[in-house]
Amino acid sequence: QVQLVESGGGVVQAGGSLRLSCAASGSISGSIFSINAMGWYRQAPGKQRELVARIFSGGSTNYADSVKGRFTISRDNAKNLVYLQMNSLKPEDTAVYYCNADSLSTGWGIMYDLWGQGTQVTVSS
Repeated sequence: QVQLVESGGGVVQAGGSLRLSCAASGSISGSIFSINAMGWYRQAPGKQRELVARIFSGGSTNYADSVKGRFTISRDNAKNLVYLQMNSLKPEDTAVYYCNADSLSTGWGIMYDLWGQGTQVTVSS
């Protein structure tokens, strides 16, 4: 009914930049009325999934300490899109990045904690 689709991952050298995008879409056009929180998480091999950045519908944001000053999260509420601009990338940023949306008001009711399929980001040294 509702899915999150990420794009923008890839391989980049240390110090480079990437921009991730995530679109929330319903199987019926116009079926997503609002989304409270959208965010990005990442999981490196052998590690737990961790929050990278999150943005709420009013514009407030949270960032992991490790990415503050380097990553910027933004969203387009009208289009149900969220972006993650990643600058000054480091090898330790290498991970699968997952889009998350929480508390969606949809034509099927309220939905919680939806996840995308993930996109690989690899930073070479």
